[in-house]
Amino acid sequence: MLDLLKIPVESFQDFLYLSGRAVRNIVRKPHYASDILFQMDVIGFGSLFIVSLIGFFSGVVMALQMSRALATYGAQGQIGQIVSITLVRELGPVLTALLVAGRNASGIASELGSMKVTEQLDAMRALGTDPIQKLVTPRLIATAVVLPLLTILADFLGLIGGYLIATAMLNITASQYWQTAWRVLEYNDLVQGLLKPFLFAIVIALVGCFYGMRTSGGTQGVGLSTTKAVVVSSVWIFIITSLLDPLFVNL
Repeated sequence: MLDLLKIPVESFQDFLYLSGRAVRNIVRKPHYASDILFQMDVIGFGSLFIVSLIGFFSGVVMALQMSRALATYGAQGQIGQIVSITLVRELGPVLTALLVAGRNASGIASELGSMKVTEQLDAMRALGTDPIQKLVTPRLIATAVVLPLLTILADFLGLIGGYLIATAMLNITASQYWQTAWRVLEYNDLVQGLLKPFLFAIVIALVGCFYGMRTSGGTQGVGLSTTKAVVVSSVWIFIITSLLDPLFVNL
């Protein structure tokens, strides 16, 4: 039994060590600002299209599906509230994080994994450069900055999608939709909608870097690390949102 737990415990210990060093390097020099900006472009702008697309159609589908249920009770005018709360609290942060995890956690793991198997990380250490400060911390900062911004964009486009369905198919006026959508939101909802993607970003970046820097076994190992990074980061996204939801519901 102890032998079965040994490997997971050691892996989690190594992950905490990597996370601690990456966070500590945020306030240490050098900061590699150019690398941070480059990663923000790769992660943020590179994910812009897919995040916008999914955000928009999430609002469309939600408005279509909920309109039928609300019509039973004659409450179609509340469609703006439902779309707004669901997107801001839950669907916007989670869907955006899953898309970024699938696109960028895999990319980070494969990139760092390729550097590991080709001994580029060892060469950096030999030249006196800390691979964690050079490679991990910029990706952590970039992801933590752009993921909340992508979530805001996805939420807004989702509201646009719900608005189009509400006005075109449900005979709801624009003012009625937007007034109900904005008024239902509270500070609790906004904090929840921004805190979640920030925590998701930390997990996505650190998990991708962790599995990338632990890669071994050549090209096959790179593929395995990429798969693990996506799966583990996606699982942690659901775990984090499951832990945060009861907290905010009780506030």
